[in-house]
Amino acid sequence: MTIDLVGKTALVTGASRGIGRAIAIGFAAAGADVAVNARTAEALGETVAAIEALGRRAVVVPADVTDRAAVDAMVAASIEALGHVDVVVNNAGGTSFTVPFSELRFSGWEKVMNLNVSSVVHVCQAIGPHLLERRTGSVINVASIAGLGGTPLLTPYGASKAAAVSLTRSLAMEWAHANVRVNALCPGWTATDLNASIRKDEQTADAFVSRVPMQRWASAEEMVGPALFLASDAASYVTGQALVVDGGLTAG
Repeated sequence: MTIDLVGKTALVTGASRGIGRAIAIGFAAAGADVAVNARTAEALGETVAAIEALGRRAVVVPADVTDRAAVDAMVAASIEALGHVDVVVNNAGGTSFTVPFSELRFSGWEKVMNLNVSSVVHVCQAIGPHLLERRTGSVINVASIAGLGGTPLLTPYGASKAAAVSLTRSLAMEWAHANVRVNALCPGWTATDLNASIRKDEQTADAFVSRVPMQRWASAEEMVGPALFLASDAASYVTGQALVVDGGLTAG
């Protein structure tokens, strides 16, 4: 069993930047043809170019992953274009604000939950019948270490990622009979466009990584190896797990 995706296909949501783009390109480098998702096709230009430069096929499937009808169409288009889907990476997500819980508007709570939890539910329900019928597949839900502990000022984000981890474990148990594996990837503090404003302030950036034993932010590319392992046959007996990649932050 090797850690490669030769002959396999994948669908990666949120593939226009950050961890999603790195994983999509990494999967192509490992031999996969990849369906890549973002809200717009235009946003995927760099990802598509990088995949094609590696000699692999890139299928563009734009959709708002919080829209169930759009997700159904995205999954159908991916299957039609690729013939089948072996690996699904639910990466789309994030948050755009921090706020004390006592000042949190419920609309903000709903927005984060829809983006980080409902989107995963939509994709898994849309792709599930396909994977179960083929009796093979790997689903990787990109969660966060924020879902493994308390997250002051980021309560909706932490709660949504905790929900994603719980959903991962439940689906892993339900789908194991069909050899469909479901795991979560839990990055630590990773330098992406979403937290660029935080990292611009040196004092704030240092505070974020002050408790990280490796004393630095991760790069998006450092999530590719763990995702590739979970996607590949090398992880054929791994399901229901939350793989933490955080420079040792949660070890203490």
